[in-house]
Amino acid sequence: MGDKHNIVKIKDISKSGGQLIRISLTDLMPLPPPYDKLDMEPLMTEPKPEWSKNYVTELDGYIAIDIPWKPKGKDEEDRLVKKFLDGLRKLTSKNDNWTFLQPLLLALEYCAKCQNCAEACPIYVASGRKEIYRPTYRSEVLRRIYNKYIAKKPGVDIELNVYTILRLGELAYRCTLCRRCVQVCPLGIDNGLITHELRKLFAQELGIAPKALHERGTMLQLKTGSSTGMNPKAFLNMVKYMEDLIYEKTGKKIKIPVDEKGADILLIHNAGEYLSWPENPAAYAIIFEEAGINWTLSSELVGYDAVNYGVWYDDVQLARIALRHVEVARKLDVKKIVVGECGHATKAFIVVADRILQGEYRIPRESVLPLLRDIVLSNKLNLDPNKNNFPVTLHDPCNIVRLAGIVQPQREILRRIAPLFREMEPHGVYNYCCGGGSGFAIMTSMNFTEWRVKVASRMKFKQILEAFKDVVDSGIPKYVCAPCSNCKGELRDVLAHYNATKLYNIHYGGLAELVVNAMVDLKEPYLDFLIKKRIGTPFISWFM
Repeated sequence: MGDKHNIVKIKDISKSGGQLIRISLTDLMPLPPPYDKLDMEPLMTEPKPEWSKNYVTELDGYIAIDIPWKPKGKDEEDRLVKKFLDGLRKLTSKNDNWTFLQPLLLALEYCAKCQNCAEACPIYVASGRKEIYRPTYRSEVLRRIYNKYIAKKPGVDIELNVYTILRLGELAYRCTLCRRCVQVCPLGIDNGLITHELRKLFAQELGIAPKALHERGTMLQLKTGSSTGMNPKAFLNMVKYMEDLIYEKTGKKIKIPVDEKGADILLIHNAGEYLSWPENPAAYAIIFEEAGINWTLSSELVGYDAVNYGVWYDDVQLARIALRHVEVARKLDVKKIVVGECGHATKAFIVVADRILQGEYRIPRESVLPLLRDIVLSNKLNLDPNKNNFPVTLHDPCNIVRLAGIVQPQREILRRIAPLFREMEPHGVYNYCCGGGSGFAIMTSMNFTEWRVKVASRMKFKQILEAFKDVVDSGIPKYVCAPCSNCKGELRDVLAHYNATKLYNIHYGGLAELVVNAMVDLKEPYLDFLIKKRIGTPFISWFM
């Protein structure tokens, strides 16, 4: 034990090769029963021939980076390779990578190639175990480039050229950053982090990122106030619309507070909620009014949109938006900021932003889910769980549950208000990503949506079917509770693709809507699908 020559080091048991092989396309593995009614077309359609001139289609035929970035000559190719290596030097330098340098270097040094992560990856499994989607694949490519060209280690088997860089750039957008791989890794190697850092290299050094994340994402948010393009005037109009919506649905006249100074809470929703699911922020207005919460929204630029797409691809953009959120809160002199039902906003502002919010900028920040749990369990609301007497299952947003560690509050709420609640398997910190993580849910250009719904979301759809397997063909309504705006966006696309609402009466929505639906003094259901289903049918008869 004392002989230093007998000590086994982690690097001594790692392999120097493997996993990098030529790949051919094959069809996906079939879904589990019931799948007889589902659309089972092949994995992909052929990309348009003209796309290959300017976009990278050589990886797997799909295009995530929807800007023309293929070099058109040898000089451009050489410049691309040089810029990539310059970016990699900065990425692995303490003077340039101020967010995740240490875990990145450890991940590049100590992977044991055990492949425990492979079976944990929903994309790898759902693709029929395609080698390029194995979590260690892109990591191993970057590791070899780093070892040969930056660390200058001898005997490394890789030749860097423009084609490697082109494919690696696209491959960085075949991972949802769900970090399920790191959870099963015996060494804690974070392949999701390596993917994130790759995206950062391409964005910051090469100016390459999907338009939905950069041009129509963080840049649009900083310019107009929201990644949706909603400016402050449009936001105030939306608040008025929600007040009308609340009155129409509940008969309650509620004045939603905006720009109220000195409030206990500044609530910031993902702005996508206002445009696509206004019943969710409206539900919080109802709940907070009933519970006597001292809160406010903000109409300041960026202050009404919790979205922070920088968390997926660029730390500088993340910092700009996070600092803007704090400035808005300080101007209103609120006690804390509460982030609504949005996974990536929770990750960006509550977890990652800890690295930049210091001193006077260190304002208390938390997710809305523990607060909602406290309200429900304190009996401040008069609730009747039988009003939610239909099967409900829970999707765990990766960035809320696995990253931020918020696991039980949403379950405590559902056990109180949903008598037919059942878990997905696996669930909690072992959940599968919805398939829309890391920005995928908003990336709809070219043919990328097809890859999302057929590959990235396949395991989640499998879980949903299995959670409702005892009632899937019964005709009764079923509800997938997804307390995350981006997850709801992905579920919308997946359920539509497989026609699941029509075939199986499966619906989706947030958590706050279920709470309001259980309120005793509502004469009609708050959830629209219940209103339609209940016409002429006694509610309890669904389960007789």
